[in-house]
Amino acid sequence: MAKSAEVKLAVFGRAGVGKSESTYRHQATIDDEVVSMEILDTAGQEDTIQREGHMRWGEGFVLVYDITDRGSFEEVLPLKNILDEIKKPKNVTLILVGNKADLDHSRQVSTEEGEKLATELACAFYECSACTGEGNITEIFYELCREVRRRRMVQGKARRRSSTTHVKQAINKMLTKISS
Repeated sequence: MAKSAEVKLAVFGRAGVGKSESTYRHQATIDDEVVSMEILDTAGQEDTIQREGHMRWGEGFVLVYDITDRGSFEEVLPLKNILDEIKKPKNVTLILVGNKADLDHSRQVSTEEGEKLATELACAFYECSACTGEGNITEIFYELCREVRRRRMVQGKARRRSSTTHVKQAINKMLTKISS
């Protein structure tokens, strides 16, 4: 049996948005490929050094806000900017999630605002409830794994092309020296 693909995912958001300080390992078959996910679920209370270390570690990111807490929503864009700075020059693979959809009666952030921010961040958007399971939470992680794997393939092809170019240049230099 082939070795499963490994994907490192990190979950970020303000403390109290419905996350926990834990690391999970989960194996699943996604699009006929076995994928081993390592999921770091931060509590949102880590210091700057810890957070930057978590960001360097991750390949894909879930940015979570609480639909009943506008402040948690307003922290998403600065968090994305930090991710961009740490991961540059790579584009950051992420999904935006509005949590606590079961508390719609206390909503402070509309679905449309979440969708608009996701468009600005060029990422997928989901609303869910980690408490009730509303919204397909599993699908959020599967979609993020798909995107990480797509990016790897694109980056791998770019690297191979680059390597091929270097080999061609080296061979040409050798042939030029031999023929002269």
